[in-house]
Amino acid sequence: MSDWILYVILAGGVAFAVSSWWGVRRLRARHVRSAVREDSHKPNPGGQRVAVILNPVKNNAHLARHSITEACDLAGWDPPRFFETTREDPGYGQSRQALAYGADVVVACGGDGTVRVVAESLAHKNVAMGLVPVGTGNLLARNLDLDVTDLSGCIQTALFGHQRFIDTATMGISNNITGKSSSHTFLVIAGMGLDAEVLGDTKEDLKKSVGWLAYTEAGVRHLPGRRKRVTITMDDETEQSRKIRSVLFANCGLIPGGIDFIPQAMIDDGMLDIVVMSPRSAFGWLAMYAKILFKHNANLPMMSFYRSGKVTIRSQEPMATQLDGDPSGEATEVTVQVEPGSLLVRVPRTATT
Repeated sequence: MSDWILYVILAGGVAFAVSSWWGVRRLRARHVRSAVREDSHKPNPGGQRVAVILNPVKNNAHLARHSITEACDLAGWDPPRFFETTREDPGYGQSRQALAYGADVVVACGGDGTVRVVAESLAHKNVAMGLVPVGTGNLLARNLDLDVTDLSGCIQTALFGHQRFIDTATMGISNNITGKSSSHTFLVIAGMGLDAEVLGDTKEDLKKSVGWLAYTEAGVRHLPGRRKRVTITMDDETEQSRKIRSVLFANCGLIPGGIDFIPQAMIDDGMLDIVVMSPRSAFGWLAMYAKILFKHNANLPMMSFYRSGKVTIRSQEPMATQLDGDPSGEATEVTVQVEPGSLLVRVPRTATT
């Protein structure tokens, strides 16, 4: 790669980091979302049974445990039941225990992975999920207008806030080379291609020291590369063939750094917003980034937007996948489908969401 192309890529990475930092500063002022299906409503009055799915290795996990216990005690409720996640079980068995306990609200206290697993277990169960975000990205919490820097405020919302139904989505992942297949829920954005490669190759030590900015470094390293041919089928219509670098499937659009990647993506509209990206060069990446950053309406041939309830992507060679920021293996086929109004979540009382 010639030096001038490398300089362009590095300049784009620096611009992304600076603008993303500014986006975080303006996050609360810029991203107020309106409900599509219904306004939030109060939970049933009276005491509640509270179960907490807690990732004990996260920062502030001990403080969150103490604060949740104290809040329930002050409310005159039964003590909360805590179920800790483990390396072997990130929350599936613990969520089943919480439901067997008869919890009125199951609080996901952890990062995006914990939230996703708890949501998968609670979808279609009509049991409220509360959020106490103590991770790095905290994607769903941000999209629900929770202040992720206010632990006490998030606990108050999880226990005493209003609640509303939102959509979830499922991704079926198949690899015809290995024969492996699985299906998982996600809440914000899943992907196939470059974005998943970046997430899987982000340096853990750098992530611990600079947080989400570590993705920028990995992104710069992965920008060079070839497009791969796939077929895309939406809502069981005729498939189309494309050469792509990445495909994103959005249930809602706010991503780390305060960037509203897909402003039109709503968390309760019963649809997926799909972005197909097929740049040929660094200039294509910079053009797409400028469109996102400045929210420009211009159409770019290397960036296509679609809306669908279901989409299937097939590839001749395995491609990396991710679910809400967690790598989920390689696939030769993914099928993504929205689950409208499937999850009841606690939201701030004053929120318009």
